Amino acid sequence: MTGGPQTVLFLCTGNSARSILAEAILNRVGGERFRAVSAGSHPKGAVHPMALTVLREQGFDTTGYRSKSWDEFGGEGVPPIDHVVTVCDNAAGEICPIWPGAPRKTHWGLDDPAAVEGDGQHDAFLRTFNELQARIGRFLTENEA
Repeated sequence: MTGGPQTVLFLCTGNSARSILAEAILNRVGGERFRAVSAGSHPKGAVHPMALTVLREQGFDTTGYRSKSWDEFGGEGVPPIDHVVTVCDNAAGEICPIWPGAPRKTHWGLDDPAAVEGDGQHDAFLRTFNELQARIGRFLTENEA
């Protein structure tokens, strides 16, 4: 592991919903021990509007969140990654880049709230937010210093 905060990379295919929510949550509750980033294998290019809505409702500043490629975090000259957490089954099954730092890998298969349309979409995003909050709480407990 690196000195200073441990870096956690949350991966999803589109980097527009689940991985963005996870990044926001861990950056809030991880204190000085963890720094979260997120990326996608095939980024959508924009964060899902409902992800931003749910984050704002939960008191998060949504400035600066963007959908980005996992290429930003692999290869030469990038800071080491300590943990890689895939939050969708598609990303878990893909051949990933070589991550600097030989990170520990974990998979949390979560349903895609963006796949829900209409009146149930907000509830789907809120359920995903709550599930990620619970899993991140367990992650912090398992990774106590």
